[in-house]
Amino acid sequence: METKPSDGTLYYLGERCFLKRLETPCVYDAGKDELYELDSAAFDFLKQAGCRGVSARDGDSAFVSYCVEEGLITTTPVLVARPPDNQSPIPSLRYLELQLTASCNLKCRHCFVGDSRAVHLPLDTVVRVLKDFEAMQGLRLLLTGGEPLMYPDFAGLNKRLPEFALRKILLTNGVLLTDELLKSLNVDEIQISIDGLAAGHDAVRGEGRYNKAIHAVKRAQEAGFDVSVATTIHSENMGEFAAMEKMFTNMNIKDWTVDVPVPKGSLLRNKYLCLPPDTAGKLLSYGFSHGGGIHGGSDEGGWACGAHLMSISADGVASKCLYYADTPAGVAEDGLQQCWGRIEPLPLSKLKCDCAEIETCRGGCRYRAAALGDPFGKDLFKCHSILY
Repeated sequence: METKPSDGTLYYLGERCFLKRLETPCVYDAGKDELYELDSAAFDFLKQAGCRGVSARDGDSAFVSYCVEEGLITTTPVLVARPPDNQSPIPSLRYLELQLTASCNLKCRHCFVGDSRAVHLPLDTVVRVLKDFEAMQGLRLLLTGGEPLMYPDFAGLNKRLPEFALRKILLTNGVLLTDELLKSLNVDEIQISIDGLAAGHDAVRGEGRYNKAIHAVKRAQEAGFDVSVATTIHSENMGEFAAMEKMFTNMNIKDWTVDVPVPKGSLLRNKYLCLPPDTAGKLLSYGFSHGGGIHGGSDEGGWACGAHLMSISADGVASKCLYYADTPAGVAEDGLQQCWGRIEPLPLSKLKCDCAEIETCRGGCRYRAAALGDPFGKDLFKCHSILY
């Protein structure tokens, strides 16, 4: 139990708490995926706490009490390397999709990546990218594929992950998630794809895959990981969302992300899975989050979706997100900061959106809007989720 603030108490920044200079000074709790904006005095107080400890008398008593309650500071000395708190670019790069490999153990009918390919991002490139991302004040690393557990150097990467002051999230289909791997896995969260109940999930991922995915969720939770679920909307699962909502709530899933697949990759061969905006959009109203998500604040800047996200594909291409890999902003060898500088954020004012929810939805998915005919037009899928 934490000691209450007093003049003689020394406090230390929590082990998974990192100071970040984004658009505003912040402290990021990578363990809980929570971002807290700070004023300069609070930032300086926590910076001292992260170096050698700081006395309660050096900070505002209400602020110190709040930090104790939130678990941002502790009376137990913490010996952990603290990354430099450089000023981030603006907009800041907060979320990085790292496609370790284009290889996969499944042949999902709706996968935008398409057929499995033996293309892998070299480990030295991955480590260099992570160093750049940390220096740019990044928050959340998304390890994806293909199936990231098929990455040939996954064991080597896993050993390096604790070096970086980031929240690490593994995006997996769950099939290869063994008990042995869970014991050594150096990530904070595991996101498992579950695309319906047994009928809906197996319709796109193959017979018997649903039971393996559910089993993976339970074993990951038993191993102590935060577990989230990602679900894509398709014609074979549209009647299963109410039951999924109840099930995922009862399973104590951290976050449930629901999305509409884009017309790329394998989905082009299986267009029967696609639903129109007025049908699929209503299902986007499902999903929930119990912490984290997209971190808002006083620094949004009026940008459309994706203002804080970039991707590196398995062949080293940098882009706005993996959907945009065919319109690159450079390659990983250019350096993350240089690639990020080539991605021009899209102001909300340029969108042809006319409803009062634009500050909340951020214009929906720009790739979906472009697929509907106009990159500045409405994402009708998102529009229908708001209207529903």
